[in-house]
Amino acid sequence: MPLYNVTLKKDVSPEKLAEAKAKAVNNGGTLKHEFTLIKGFTVEYPEDHVGVLESDDHIHVEQDGEVKIQ
Repeated sequence: MPLYNVTLKKDVSPEKLAEAKAKAVNNGGTLKHEFTLIKGFTVEYPEDHVGVLESDDHIHVEQDGEVKIQ
C-alpha cells in the first residue's frame, strides 16, 4: 500500500486530529509516523480509499515521495 502524508489546518483541535487518525485506521490504514511540529501523520493506506480522508475540509492528503534538492 502507498504511504500518504496527512496534515490538518493549524487551527483545528487535538480532537479533530484524533478523529482523522481514527478514520484512517478504521478504513484500512496503518499509522507509520506522527508529526510533532505540525498536526499530521503518515499513514500506509489503500489507494482506492484515499477519498475518505480527502473529503474532510480540514485535511490535506499528499502521497509520500522522494524529495530531491539540486
